Amino acid sequence: MDLKKQENNFSLIELDRIIEMAWEDRTPFDAIQYQFGLSESDVKALMKKELKFSSYKLWRTRVENCKTKHLHKRNQGIDRFKCNLQRAISNNKISKRI
Repeated sequence: MDLKKQENNFSLIELDRIIEMAWEDRTPFDAIQYQFGLSESDVKALMKKELKFSSYKLWRTRVENCKTKHLHKRNQGIDRFKCNLQRAISNNKISKRI
C-alpha cells in the first residue's frame, strides 16, 4: 500500500496512535498492520517522516533490538496483541479490577 495515499486517510488522532504503537515494545508491527493497514516498511517511513531525525534513529535502534516487535522473534507463548486488562483496542482504557 502506498504510504502517501494511506497517510492522507488518517486523522491526527490515528497518526498519533500509530506512532504510539510503534514506540511500544510489546506492540508488534502485525498489530499496527491489522488495525491500520500499514506494513512494517510503511511504519518505518511514517516514523522517519513524523519524528525528528535523532528520535527516528533512537527508535530504529530500539526496534532492531526488541524481540517483541517482530512476531518471528517473539516468545511463542505470547499470542495476543493487547493486554488482558485492556478493553477494546481502540479505547486503550484499563478496565476496572473487581
